[in-house]
Amino acid sequence: MMSEIVSNRSEIVFLYDIKDSNPNGDPLDENKPRIDEETMLNLVTDVRLKRTVRDYLHDFRNEEVFILGVKKDDGNLKDKEERMTDLKIDSAEDMIKRCVDIRLFGATSAVKKKTITLTGPVQFKIGRSLHKVQLKFIKGTTVSPSAQDKTQGTFTEMYVLPYSLIGFYGVINENAAKHTTLTNSDVDLLMDALWNGTKNLISRSKVGQMPRLLMKINYNEKNYHIGDLNALLELKSDIRDEEIRDVEDYILDVTQLLDTLHANSDKIRDIDLMQDERMTFKRESEQINLAKKLVEQGLTVNQLDL
Repeated sequence: MMSEIVSNRSEIVFLYDIKDSNPNGDPLDENKPRIDEETMLNLVTDVRLKRTVRDYLHDFRNEEVFILGVKKDDGNLKDKEERMTDLKIDSAEDMIKRCVDIRLFGATSAVKKKTITLTGPVQFKIGRSLHKVQLKFIKGTTVSPSAQDKTQGTFTEMYVLPYSLIGFYGVINENAAKHTTLTNSDVDLLMDALWNGTKNLISRSKVGQMPRLLMKINYNEKNYHIGDLNALLELKSDIRDEEIRDVEDYILDVTQLLDTLHANSDKIRDIDLMQDERMTFKRESEQINLAKKLVEQGLTVNQLDL
């Protein structure tokens, strides 16, 4: 049975954390973690998050992905035209049908010398940490010598963040979904990739990333969403932001989020929810079970099995 094309708008709130890692290096600044120097908040681009989704869907779910880092024999990456040749794509319809990332995120490409722009139904804002972060410079040595000095090992240098809890906000636009034929099954794959793709992103700079909270608020009213839901979350800790090193060092205050969802409950169909058991939530001064509290407010909650 074919999955139906998405017909209702949804909002996504996704939180994950990192320890002693670089969640998104800036190649124009020594590959340092991206930091807003005015607020000292850690920034992660939506491109980085989409890369996580694409790699997971391709490597773990065997889905066809168009924007993929495929190398040629000379070591250079294949461009879009070469990818279309590999995938035997002759039209925008082929691209949409074959590639899940096109249905999710859209693309701009040239098909038979005609530029085609597909607006992606799924759009994420730049992710931001929910607290100030501290940048650390780590220097070490390797056992293998360099070509210039064959008697000693070489130095390794890297910038990391001791800890960062990163929040992403996204919207699934049901109007754009019609043009890329985004289905509910595609969205299920997206949710799987956000949670498990983040956990399975095992590289030197990314190992240790852990998903902590994933919410998808599904609306029953056309062309409506609350907006900026991640701004309604507040991290509260007894220690300075820069001293936070673990999820147990703080509590996530969801008071504003719960109040806002309750105020809009007549427009919300249901909420898909996945939470890490180590994350502690509170409403006002009370520690709560997030799923239970949402249900108490009259909202339908679907516990995701990811």
